[in-house]
Amino acid sequence: MTDVTHPSDGQDQPFAHRPATPGPNPGPDPAGDGGGPVPPAGPSDSPRQQIADRLARIEALLLGAGRGHEFAGAEQRLFPAWRRVTRGEPRWAATCAVLAVLAIQLTLPARVSVQPRLLMPVVEFALLICLTVLNPHRIERRSPVYRMLSLTLTLTIGGANAYSAVRLISGLVGGTEGDSARSLLLTGGGIWLVNTVIFALLYWELDRGGPAARAHGEHPVPDFLFVQMQSPELAPPQWEPAFLDYFYLSFTNSTAFSPTDVMPVTRTVKALMLVQAAVSLLTVVLVVARAVNILK
Repeated sequence: MTDVTHPSDGQDQPFAHRPATPGPNPGPDPAGDGGGPVPPAGPSDSPRQQIADRLARIEALLLGAGRGHEFAGAEQRLFPAWRRVTRGEPRWAATCAVLAVLAIQLTLPARVSVQPRLLMPVVEFALLICLTVLNPHRIERRSPVYRMLSLTLTLTIGGANAYSAVRLISGLVGGTEGDSARSLLLTGGGIWLVNTVIFALLYWELDRGGPAARAHGEHPVPDFLFVQMQSPELAPPQWEPAFLDYFYLSFTNSTAFSPTDVMPVTRTVKALMLVQAAVSLLTVVLVVARAVNILK
């Protein structure tokens, strides 16, 4: 046995009694030889650990811990376009509809139009110019002023058309309107078409707070339930309702006097659809009945 000399007293001590140097505990040896660290368990060792790891990755992705394009891709896969932030809707369709309304108002007979004759078209055109300046291409800017002007334009058109409808119906009932079947059908058809555009604008403005609010994904609960919302596999991934969808809704309600493939959800839009169907039915029945009577 090899001896070592203690530095203090010079006595020889056996090497076996030398204290061991403290160090990290290597832990039990899986092979049974008493040494070596334990390797960490892989994800394949525990199904629960695999699920936990996947959930952690999904959570990190949703919270933005991943890269930007990964987060955007996950958002597009998890949420349809109508429930997340998207680009604003182009305003050309609504603008063309308003311009068509102005043209129809200018062609209506003076006896059923608001006087002076150019008053309402000029006011409506001025409001349309203001809205175009605030959102020239896409309706993305959220502003109380824009919202107020947009609703004011719709209500102004609605008020002028309501006046024309009342004048026409009162003339039909009183027997002072409807000497010519052709003139009567053109006047009644123009008022009916303007009424359809008005309610399309109302539905477009009220559904989930309007086009600007829909672009920012502010209101997840819709006022109208479209087929593409119930069956997303029937629509492109980027589908979301636009003005033409609301015009189709208004047109079918004016012709069928009831909702077809688009269901109203809130009481407000149900009441509006009820009013639209009643006005459309009354106008069509009176105008057609009087025209048929004239032709006989």
